[in-house]
Amino acid sequence: MNEKSTHLMLVTGVAGFIGFYLAQKLLEHGYQVLGIDNLNDYYDVELKEARLRILETKERFQFVKTDISERYATEKLFQSYQFDRVFHLAAQAGVRYSLTNPYAYLESNLSGFLNILEGCRHSAVKHFIFASSSSVYGANSKMPFLETDNTDQPLSLYGATKKANEVMAHSYAHLYQLPCTGLRFFTVYGPWGRPDMAIYLFTQAILAEKPIQIFNHGKMERDFTYIDDIIEGMLRISTVIPTADSSCAPYRIYNIGNSQPILIARVIEILEKELEKKAKKIYLPLQLGDALATYADVKSLFMVTGFKPKTTVELGLSNFVRWYQDYHPR
Repeated sequence: MNEKSTHLMLVTGVAGFIGFYLAQKLLEHGYQVLGIDNLNDYYDVELKEARLRILETKERFQFVKTDISERYATEKLFQSYQFDRVFHLAAQAGVRYSLTNPYAYLESNLSGFLNILEGCRHSAVKHFIFASSSSVYGANSKMPFLETDNTDQPLSLYGATKKANEVMAHSYAHLYQLPCTGLRFFTVYGPWGRPDMAIYLFTQAILAEKPIQIFNHGKMERDFTYIDDIIEGMLRISTVIPTADSSCAPYRIYNIGNSQPILIARVIEILEKELEKKAKKIYLPLQLGDALATYADVKSLFMVTGFKPKTTVELGLSNFVRWYQDYHPR
């Protein structure tokens, strides 16, 4: 794969949770995949390397360690390969981390996003698919969240950068007729998930018999979406190349969520049952940057793909717990 190839897919953030699953599925479908990641230490690098080791056993996969915020390295990448589609998942994640390290979001989520857009623009990429987030809905209290709802009141810098990504992509779609599709993910979870996410942290603490922090006294709802459903939605939407809409841009935004919000308190109950252990709980007030609830309207996704997420939280959490106990044997 040292020379340019057709049907070569670029997956940024390939050692991350969603990127890892997406790359595997693309390979299963017979595509060549080039994955990039900077393997930063925002969370356990060993988990990222373990995912990468699995990918590197696959044919038609190549990994390049690089940082999308480095402009010239990103330019060189796009000059060296011709990508059919670009799946942009690399980003500084985490709502709460944005309160303590805001500059990481500027570098990765804004500068890095621009560098990828520029690469796509100059190399005639057929479809740019990028990760947005339910965090863009911010203070919106209308449920369920619809893609046309107002997203001008983000509650965190992370959400603000994802909103910025959407409008940046729209401008490139309009100016350069670059087909762009943004996907607003709703609380993705499953085996190989991120250690900074609530389900991972709760499981870890319950098994260690340590107290778990429950914000807003557990009275928050999240639209937990299982990883397999996210990947199926992404693959289907990647073949639906947008054409110019009323804004004269080949650009679309879709929610991908389970459309079944569940109380955090109920999630803890399910984990307790799966782990056969009771959680020690510390109840805390709502934390800065957190939304009270998320709830995806996925009619638009279903209309164009015939697909909507369907994995129950009970099944998804059971699968996660089994993976966790295998990955962290006691």
